[in-house]
Amino acid sequence: MIKGMDHLPTTESAVTALRALADEYAREIEVAHDIGADQTSRRSAAGVGVTADPDGSLPHEAHVEFGGLPRVSVRLYPDDDALITVEGVECPDVDRDDVPAFVRSLFEDRAFVKARRFPPAYFLIVPLPRDRTHKEYLPMIGLGPWLSARVR
Repeated sequence: MIKGMDHLPTTESAVTALRALADEYAREIEVAHDIGADQTSRRSAAGVGVTADPDGSLPHEAHVEFGGLPRVSVRLYPDDDALITVEGVECPDVDRDDVPAFVRSLFEDRAFVKARRFPPAYFLIVPLPRDRTHKEYLPMIGLGPWLSARVR
């Protein structure tokens, strides 16, 4: 996260934090912006030619892709949440404020895959600040090399 910034109030502030992480870990980064109610994915019922929300604001959505392994992409929504995809596994509903910490855990190899014997299952566990974790179910078929190397 950007030093001294605990809260990311806008999509652009989250993109700035992710750019700082890309610089810190020497990763390539690509960012695409969708601005306006007619462009964002969650506003499909906005109507033709309507770009602003009823309150007059312009919703801003961004899609960020990082180079290198693990393959990570982040879709930042205007509703203060994000969809993070790690090696093809979608982690929905991540708080916008937790996105930089989530990505940092991936880049620092703190994330791991937990295996359960019965019933058989795998879960991606990503440590977050304040002793929290994000837990995401993984299908048993198709664990890529990066995820397979982190099974505990």
